[in-house]
Amino acid sequence: MLAPTSQADAKTESYVQENASDVLASLNDPSLDSEERTEKFNTYMDEFTDMTAVSNFAIGKYARRFSEDELARYRKVFREYALAVYENELDAYRGEAVIVKDSVDRSATDSIVNTVIKRQDGKDMDVRWRVLTRDGKYQVVDVALNLDGNLIWLAIEQRAQFLALLDRSNGSAEALIDKIESMKRKLETEKRS
Repeated sequence: MLAPTSQADAKTESYVQENASDVLASLNDPSLDSEERTEKFNTYMDEFTDMTAVSNFAIGKYARRFSEDELARYRKVFREYALAVYENELDAYRGEAVIVKDSVDRSATDSIVNTVIKRQDGKDMDVRWRVLTRDGKYQVVDVALNLDGNLIWLAIEQRAQFLALLDRSNGSAEALIDKIESMKRKLETEKRS
């Protein structure tokens, strides 16, 4: 007999509902120009997301191998790149409302909150938010988007890409930082065009 899945506490669901709605509102705010929208989006994401945990996860064992300086430079460029990716992905699927469908506890401090972003064109998008709780504080550590029927966890995808590059480059922090900066520039160029 299978054990029933447990539902995440209402506070976790409320955290995602409120913060995801704020992020979405920042993308939909017609009073903001592109630069202001990005600044507001980044501010929300810095509060909503544990960028240190996500950046460490994305490089796995290499987080312990980088020097303090390499790790600081990597985290800086990772944050800039991750924010650009999240903004690009969520902006491409702008919606009117975020609705929590359900949630599942993976552990006492780790939950997945399943939401749907309601869109005007009727093409609603399923989004899953992995939320960790530390010392009573909630933060998102990964986001999964259902793109063309495939569930893509953004941090897991980044980890696969980054670890492959690090493995090929003998763990070179410089190679990774250069690659992330290149990917960030490409995203910024695409956004402007």
